[in-house]
Amino acid sequence: MRNAAAGHWEGIIATGIDPASWAYAEDYTSEDDVVTGARASADDSGISAIGPGAASALSLLAAAVGAKAVVEIGTGTGVSGLALLRGMRPDGTLTTVDIDAENQRLARKTFLDAGIPANRFRLIAGSALDVVTRLTDGHYDLVFCDADKRESTAYLHEALRLLRPGGVVAFDNALWEGRVADPSHRDPETTAVRDLIRAIRDDDDLVSALLPCGDGLLAAVKRPES
Repeated sequence: MRNAAAGHWEGIIATGIDPASWAYAEDYTSEDDVVTGARASADDSGISAIGPGAASALSLLAAAVGAKAVVEIGTGTGVSGLALLRGMRPDGTLTTVDIDAENQRLARKTFLDAGIPANRFRLIAGSALDVVTRLTDGHYDLVFCDADKRESTAYLHEALRLLRPGGVVAFDNALWEGRVADPSHRDPETTAVRDLIRAIRDDDDLVSALLPCGDGLLAAVKRPES
């Protein structure tokens, strides 16, 4: 049976991606009742949760770098945070930031319902740029950003400061519902995402890829210091 979430995301497939193949890839990893519940909470709250394909990619990235310390900007109801926690080391800690305390209450429920011990995550309510500037330089293995698109380049700047060499930064909605690829869209959010893509692509200290899963996942590895 196809994942219902994939049907929701089919409407934002960028031109050129075969819809059947995209949906097949989105359904590759099945989602349990906890994630389904978190998605329902997101819908009720008017939040656009990360797509299933991008969520599974986050788990993969966290596992690939052996992530022990991860920062998430934009907690939502815990869909992406749970994906990160499930890919991280068993002793890893997720620090997740959201301006909405109610979102974080729902995310806490998601994590606990999934059996994640409370000492493996810390939820900080507040403005992302106010919070992350106080976190430790070079301490983190992965930074995931899914918040105000207009602040994307500022998030990138902070992420590169926070990451250790070899760490990963990732951004959701990098295709922005098909608007990024369409030059007729020049609203502030779309322009900010384009600026982010350009900044990452042109940075010689990063190895990056724009993955066409979900609404687009932009990921980059911070090159080890020479």
